[in-house]
Amino acid sequence: MKSFVQIEDEARTHHPDLEARLAAHSPPKSASELADIPDDRWLSLMTRSVFQAGFVWKVIEAKWDGFEAAFAGFDPARLSFYADEDVDRLLGDARIVRNGQKIMATIANAGFVTEIAAEHGSFGRFLADWPVNDQPGLLDVFKKRGSRLAGMTGQYVLRFGGWDAWILSKDVGTALVRAGIVDKAPSSKSALAKTQAAFDAWREESGRSQSEISRILALSVG
Repeated sequence: MKSFVQIEDEARTHHPDLEARLAAHSPPKSASELADIPDDRWLSLMTRSVFQAGFVWKVIEAKWDGFEAAFAGFDPARLSFYADEDVDRLLGDARIVRNGQKIMATIANAGFVTEIAAEHGSFGRFLADWPVNDQPGLLDVFKKRGSRLAGMTGQYVLRFGGWDAWILSKDVGTALVRAGIVDKAPSSKSALAKTQAAFDAWREESGRSQSEISRILALSVG
């Protein structure tokens, strides 16, 4: 396993402005900041991430005000009770991308957010209390209880929401292989556990957040 000093040196070789690149991104939010994010904003972020998956992100971004209006501000309690006529209305709404499966995923995720909020006080509080050294466990909750939130989609929800997340992009996967952590891009439960263990070790060594480590891994590739 490579030390993180070696990985940082590789990243700086490719990108002498490494620290400036890292500073251009917002740091992870504190537990109190995560807990203060309203449930409707988490559902909004989930929906944006689901609709962006396999699609041109700029199209979704350009339509996002329309999404907010069409989905009534993403109030989870309201959306979780949407019926067939609501789905039909959304399928005919030109303000959004009219993908039936992703519309249904939004309604399912409204139920997910509502259930988690009932159990933990709010969805943000649930995330604030989840330990940073168990991202695989958190992603498993997203996969099992959410809809279309597995894999990269769930990782983007966490990162863009401010939770201290790594993202297993192609370059990060390549860097993990080069570092001797896994033998191919991690996807299995055991490979994700090895990935988390490496991030834990590198956090302790470097004092950096998982988000920064993830970005440095990607930049170390080229």
